[in-house]
Amino acid sequence: MLVTACGSVRAPVTADEFTDRAREVAERWHSSAEREPWTAGVVPLRNLTVEPDWGRTPRWVGRSTINSAWKLETELPAEAPARAELRWADGGTLSVPVLAATAAYAGLSKPKSFADEKCPAKGCRPLRVIEVARGEATVPSSRGEVRVPTWDFTVKGVPEPFRRVAVDPAVMGGPPRPPDDGIQEVGTYEVLTPAELRLSYLHGTCDTTYGSRAHETPEAVVVDVDVRHDDVEACNAMGKTDRIGVTLREPLGRRVVLDSSSGVPLLPHSDIRLVEFQNYDPRRS
Repeated sequence: MLVTACGSVRAPVTADEFTDRAREVAERWHSSAEREPWTAGVVPLRNLTVEPDWGRTPRWVGRSTINSAWKLETELPAEAPARAELRWADGGTLSVPVLAATAAYAGLSKPKSFADEKCPAKGCRPLRVIEVARGEATVPSSRGEVRVPTWDFTVKGVPEPFRRVAVDPAVMGGPPRPPDDGIQEVGTYEVLTPAELRLSYLHGTCDTTYGSRAHETPEAVVVDVDVRHDDVEACNAMGKTDRIGVTLREPLGRRVVLDSSSGVPLLPHSDIRLVEFQNYDPRRS
């Protein structure tokens, strides 16, 4: 991964500077409209059209999908099913409205805002939808993986159905946005003990790590890694990921972990980086 010159991802901050920044991040999170959906609602972190197994899918299907070459050849139920109850691994639940098949199909088949390659006159076959059925899928969310209802659309000549999340996007929250264009230094974390975390963080290959820091409030834990650029004559512009522990004063519990550099929440054991969601909202996918 390429980072800024000489490998440093950001200027080092003193302990006082970290405390000031952490307080700002924690206060912003406390007053943010994004907080309640993130902790108690459902915030999807992937497209609402569930990715098929492209290894088992004919090559023409991808091109036809990009160009929205859909052709409906069956009647879709227009009535919305009963509400569904979502369940998370931590025992949390949420009752949500379910879309009708017609609404789900509209989301599946809407034209893309981009096309990687244009559809040649003879290279784009119609995606002929011949059957629809209720289904389920596991998707990532702010509260961990969750099982959600889907509408599964069978396309003639394609071995797997196209699955569209059937939860009404109107009740979903959006991914929290970073307050500025800052780099997300800490990417994810593990809970080693109730009050001990292991952070995964990005730094330059010529940087030295001097320790980790945490600022705690009743609702959040803001974390940072003290990384400083070594005084060397020459260094490449490459970054690397390392891990470091941080000990909290109190058990983490249900508090949200926030990266001090970007201000965004972190997801445990995850490669999803919210700083990359600045121009992307899964609800509109």
